Amino acid sequence: MNYWIYFSNYALTALFFWLICMLLQLIKSTRTKTLLLLLFASLGALSMIIFTYNLWSHLGRPPMRTLGETRLWYAVFLPIIGIVTYFRWKYKWLLNYSLGMACIFLIINYLNPDTYNKALMPALQSIWFVPHVLVYIFSYALLAASSIVSCYGLYKFYTGTYKDTALQLANNLVYVGFGFLSLGLLFGALWAKEAWGHYWTWDPKETWAMLTWLGYLIYIHVRYRYPAKVEVALITLTAAFVILLLCWFGVNYMPSAGQSVHTYSNT
Repeated sequence: MNYWIYFSNYALTALFFWLICMLLQLIKSTRTKTLLLLLFASLGALSMIIFTYNLWSHLGRPPMRTLGETRLWYAVFLPIIGIVTYFRWKYKWLLNYSLGMACIFLIINYLNPDTYNKALMPALQSIWFVPHVLVYIFSYALLAASSIVSCYGLYKFYTGTYKDTALQLANNLVYVGFGFLSLGLLFGALWAKEAWGHYWTWDPKETWAMLTWLGYLIYIHVRYRYPAKVEVALITLTAAFVILLLCWFGVNYMPSAGQSVHTYSNT
C-alpha cells in the first residue's frame, strides 16, 4: 500500500495550524500571541515531520527521488527556518513567507498525485546520497529566505525607507546557507567518486551547482569588501537566487538534461 494516500490528512493538519498562525498575526502583539504563533507553527511542522518519517520507513528509502518528494522536504524545512528566525529576530513577515511557501508546496503535491513509490537506482544507493540531498535542500530553503529579504530590501531601498536590518538578516541566512551549500558540493563529489569513479564530471547539474556556489561567494565578498554598497549587495543576492532556481529545476528543461544523471523524475 502506498503511504502517500495519507498525505492529505497530514497536509490538511499542517495547513490548518499554519493558517491559524498567519491569522493570529493580525491581532495586537503580546507575549501570549508570540507563544501561540510559535506553538501553531511548530504543530504544523511536526505534522509534516511525522509524515516524512513514516513515509521514509514505509518506502524503505529516503523520500528524495522525485520533485514531489523534494517539495515535501521544503515543506518541512521552511517552517523550521521561519520559526527559528521569528524566535530569534521577530521577523513576522519572514515567518509568513516560510509558512506560505510551505503551504504552496503542500498544495502542489496534493494537486499532482504522482507515483512516488520508486526504487532507487543503484547510483543513488550510496551512503552519501542522504547527507548530500538533505544539506542541499536545507541550504536552498535558507537561501530562498535570503532572496525574499533581498527583494524586500530592494523595495525599501528604492522607496527611501531602507534600514540596515534587511542585510543583517540576509547575511545571517546566507552565511549558514552557504556553509550547507559547500557541504552539499563536498558530499556530492564523494558520492560521484563512489558511484561513477570521478569526483567531478561537469554534468549540467554539477556545473550549475558550481555557478550557484560562486554566486553566493561573490555576494559574501561584496559584503566584506564593499559594506556600504547596499544596492550592489542586494542585486547580487537576487541574481544568485535566480542562478539557484536554474540549478534546482531549470536544468531539467535544458537540451543537455537528457544526459544528466541528476534529472528528477515525476513518475
